[in-house]
Amino acid sequence: MNTVLARRSRILAATTATAGLLLVAGCSSDDDGGSASKTAAGGVELVKGGQLTVCTHLPYPPFQSEVDGKVQGFDVSLVDLAAKNLGVKQEILDTPFENFKTGAFLNADQCDLGAAGMTITEERKKNVDFSDPYFAATQAVLVDKKSGITSFAGLQGKKVGAQAQTTGEDYAKGKDLDPVSFESSDAVLNGLRTGQVEAVIIDYPVVQGWLKDTANADAFKVVDNLNTGEQYGFTVKKGNTKLLAALNRAITDAKADGTYKKLYEQWIGPYDESAAAPSAS
Repeated sequence: MNTVLARRSRILAATTATAGLLLVAGCSSDDDGGSASKTAAGGVELVKGGQLTVCTHLPYPPFQSEVDGKVQGFDVSLVDLAAKNLGVKQEILDTPFENFKTGAFLNADQCDLGAAGMTITEERKKNVDFSDPYFAATQAVLVDKKSGITSFAGLQGKKVGAQAQTTGEDYAKGKDLDPVSFESSDAVLNGLRTGQVEAVIIDYPVVQGWLKDTANADAFKVVDNLNTGEQYGFTVKKGNTKLLAALNRAITDAKADGTYKKLYEQWIGPYDESAAAPSAS
């Protein structure tokens, strides 16, 4: 799907004609036109020499969004740790979220990995390999204070929004709701703000930051938290065991040496130990 800064982010990008993707400002890479070795530390094979190419879907604070001219966030910071261990820099591509479910960008060698606050599911495991879980998330029911909605049970018969292709949307449909689908979490929240929907089901970390804005907190509130048992993971092309090992090492080391806690407090808020998903899949 966070502290979380403004959701309406300006994406600095250059469209790549062949992939239909947007190259956005992440960490700087070697300006060698790809002539650097495509084999990083530990024998990890990269799609482009000198860099770890990461696909994401923007904006999705606090996990990834454009801040002060470059893409930053909790996911970005964790992947930076893996990139550092590999001796390369992280470069980020913005791509449609549906690609994360199919692994299309990984199979086409457009990216080395996917990082998009993505929930690990058995269905998605058919198409991609997941890292160890790095974050345990819940879904929030966020409503307009004037709506009269006081819990999830009150959503029946109401106009409810959710981000398309997400577990939040799946959860709503599984509970016999007919949610209005939005392309991004930013659009979901804007739909609530502008009255297109009366409530939204969305990842709680996203809501945490959004409500830090006084104007939002004055008009909207969380009326329910849905413990859906979701855990986030990074994705790699099926069979890419060496890169997977590098990601898992970075996650495990960050939790062991306090870096994870520091990054959590920087991007999401007061540290919640229960959100630090166990490192073993």
